[in-house]
Amino acid sequence: MNQKVAIVTGANSGMGLATSVEMANKGYHVIMLCRNKQRGEQAVESAKIQLTNGSVELQLCDLGSLDDIRSYTESFIQSGKALDVLIANAGVVTTKRQETKDGFEAMLGVNHLGHFLLIQLLLDKLKQSLDGRIVIVSSGAHKWGDINFNDPHMTKKYSIMKGYGQSKLANILYTRRLAKELKGTNVSVNALHPGAVATNLGVNRDTGFGKAIYRLLKPFFQTPEQGSRTAVYLATDEEIEHVSGEYFIKAARAPISKRAADDGLADKLWEWSQKQTGMKS
Repeated sequence: MNQKVAIVTGANSGMGLATSVEMANKGYHVIMLCRNKQRGEQAVESAKIQLTNGSVELQLCDLGSLDDIRSYTESFIQSGKALDVLIANAGVVTTKRQETKDGFEAMLGVNHLGHFLLIQLLLDKLKQSLDGRIVIVSSGAHKWGDINFNDPHMTKKYSIMKGYGQSKLANILYTRRLAKELKGTNVSVNALHPGAVATNLGVNRDTGFGKAIYRLLKPFFQTPEQGSRTAVYLATDEEIEHVSGEYFIKAARAPISKRAADDGLADKLWEWSQKQTGMKS
């Protein structure tokens, strides 16, 4: 039997690294997709020490660059490798406003738009799998979020809470809209809240707290391994093979905010994302 292949984005530390190890230990060949070569190489070495099964390899892609995503997906498709699972784990939190190479606000640009383009360009590959799965790491922070189409990249007024919340809301809206597109195929997509994971995003994924408060609260956070459990469950468990478009906390379906459940907003974001990423003029 051919070994199943999974891509994990943001695999160089924290939850991404833990998810990569767990997926490999379930027998997968895991492509650890990282932006930074040196950190990626260290992560792969760290992962290999923890493997009891499966295999890992490093591949490089900057989710803050549409050109980089296009050239990466093109070379992946040309390689002839199979793809069964894509776990969109990479996430950035920026205390001050930053931009991606394409001029997007960094959190929306990486957390949503970068993953949007990566996934859309690899959909045909996933459809060739007997059980293709896309797992998108969102957050309870989606409840603070709204999509401000008048100023989505927050050029006028920047707020870390609003920006992060907007990017995580976009993750769920995209999950729900993509599930509709994938109806009738053998590919499912689900989103999750990882719990308050102690990662080195700079600020905690769940709360947006700064480092001082983060250190104070760290004992109460789940470890990256605990946080990765739901991602691995969604990527591998047989009981949810045909579940799609849902949001999970601790391996159970969970309620979402009113905005996240808004189909009209999901449609609007879908159209906007296609234009922003050049998938549609």
